[in-house]
Amino acid sequence: MARMFQLTWTGLFPRKARPGQTLLDPSVTRMRVGLLDLDSNLHVNNGSYLQMMDVARNNQIADLGMFPVARQKGWAPVVAASTMKYRRSLRPFERFEITTRIIGWDERMFYLEQVFTRDDKLYARGIVASRFLDRKGNRISALDVVRDAMGENLASPELPADVAAWARAMDVAPREPSTTSKV
Repeated sequence: MARMFQLTWTGLFPRKARPGQTLLDPSVTRMRVGLLDLDSNLHVNNGSYLQMMDVARNNQIADLGMFPVARQKGWAPVVAASTMKYRRSLRPFERFEITTRIIGWDERMFYLEQVFTRDDKLYARGIVASRFLDRKGNRISALDVVRDAMGENLASPELPADVAAWARAMDVAPREPSTTSKV
């Protein structure tokens, strides 16, 4: 529950944009494990990781200075798919960092990597497919977001092979035009 309040706070009162931050620069969010993040084994619950990632993505949007544009246009970021790999357990009151970076995009989605580290050790890695919706729930092309919100007409870097394969398997990658004819 505490992370939901933190998520709401970072959306209503985002941190200041980082001058010079580009779409491909990493965004770092520092946190500490709270008691409400824990499960019965006294380590961070898998669902808490996802909420922490939500907060870190809000911080990334803030770092990029995108909140004013998104609000003005009525855009809201949403997750279409995510996957996690857990390496180590985060324990009560430990400090850690989440490094969020956009690794690419296509006409449908932004693909992000979110890495949890503590003392330069990897604790967890998440891959997220995210997009923006307008007030009516219509999808906003990631290409339009890059152009309109960032004021740039950038081409996406090539997605790493594992992320591209995951996107296809999760059915979030661009779909090939149908080659079957109607009979």
